[in-house]
Amino acid sequence: QVQLVESGGGLVQSGGSLRLSCAASGRTFSSYGMGWFRQAPGKEREFVAGIRWSVGSTSYTDSVKGRFTISRDNPNTVYLQMNSLKPEDTAVYYCAASRYRVPTMTDETDYWGQGTQVTVSS
Repeated sequence: QVQLVESGGGLVQSGGSLRLSCAASGRTFSSYGMGWFRQAPGKEREFVAGIRWSVGSTSYTDSVKGRFTISRDNPNTVYLQMNSLKPEDTAVYYCAASRYRVPTMTDETDYWGQGTQVTVSS
């Protein structure tokens, strides 16, 4: 059974940094795509960043390019380093896994974590 457990969320001032972690278990993830999504109150869940586990190739939504970095650390941890945080980054952040592709849409995701709250104060 696949489990994704996020950690590292919290309250930070605008311009600050946080690093989220996602501990994955229950499978060998070498063929998987991993991603981070976020959902702000009253908004749909949106793609933030993704990584192909086997080769480390990455992708980002435009609003976080140059500020966020996704990485993975064998055996089974994915990180999201978030710098220069803005109030509009406030959301619940979810780790996501897909068996055959990097998930960039919610319906491409096979597994979800429980989410971790990130709040950026102005």
